[in-house]
Amino acid sequence: MQTVYDFELPKGYLDEKGEIHKRGKMRLATAGDEIGALRDPRVLSNPSYLSIVVLSSVVTELGELPAVVASVIENLYTADLAFLQDMYQRINTIDTPTMQATCPECGHIFDVPINFTREG
Repeated sequence: MQTVYDFELPKGYLDEKGEIHKRGKMRLATAGDEIGALRDPRVLSNPSYLSIVVLSSVVTELGELPAVVASVIENLYTADLAFLQDMYQRINTIDTPTMQATCPECGHIFDVPINFTREG
């Protein structure tokens, strides 16, 4: 079973030195990740902060950053936050994350595993 997934953000995190960080890794969430986030004081005072806290737990790498903390997730562009939220939902479902594809020659529709990194 795969427990860690590579990804590449659409825009990337811009750090204080002006460097962009796009490639990273996200691990599967545990019950403890979600329970711990629900007990976080930031979530208790603002429930919409839940996804920020959870993502900061499961995103284990982002570019050359020494750590991925809540303030990093807070400062992502909205497209990148939406990307990570979607990825979180997809990889933490019961099934392997897939999407439908259509063969350009015969028109057959089939499921293919999702690769969250861009090649090239």
